[in-house]
Amino acid sequence: MIGSANGRRRFTLDTNILVYSINMSESAKHATAIAIVDRAVDADCVLTLQSISEFYYATTRKYLMAPSRAAELAEKWLALFPLAGVSTSAIRVALPNAVAGRASYWDALLVATAAEAGCSVILSEDMADGSLIGGVQIHNPFERGRGMTELTRQLLGL
Repeated sequence: MIGSANGRRRFTLDTNILVYSINMSESAKHATAIAIVDRAVDADCVLTLQSISEFYYATTRKYLMAPSRAAELAEKWLALFPLAGVSTSAIRVALPNAVAGRASYWDALLVATAAEAGCSVILSEDMADGSLIGGVQIHNPFERGRGMTELTRQLLGL
């Protein structure tokens, strides 16, 4: 397990945060997501290869951006962030969590991969805010009508 740098909590971003950062139809979430992604580069944030891959799929499937632009942005994140890939052990952790109904398979795999990378928090709007899965806290970074939550600000060093 990788430790936190500078005593800060390590975290990761779920796909929905990456998608909101380019989706202008959700103006309040768009602005907050841009700030999160921009600041996360300098924080103790690890991106999972799964989230980057899902970003490409979601944005091109929903015609939010051209495939070439989505690939360009994915390449940029691959260069800017420390990365965590899926391992056999993460799959072995995700499967029983999905079978038990703790999360969908893909969410369980994201949690297991994040845990292996030393993340204690996943910023996600899609999973149950406040839940703890495999020692990883799920946190919705969007404060209704007020931008980002205090925990998100702390993670980003704001």
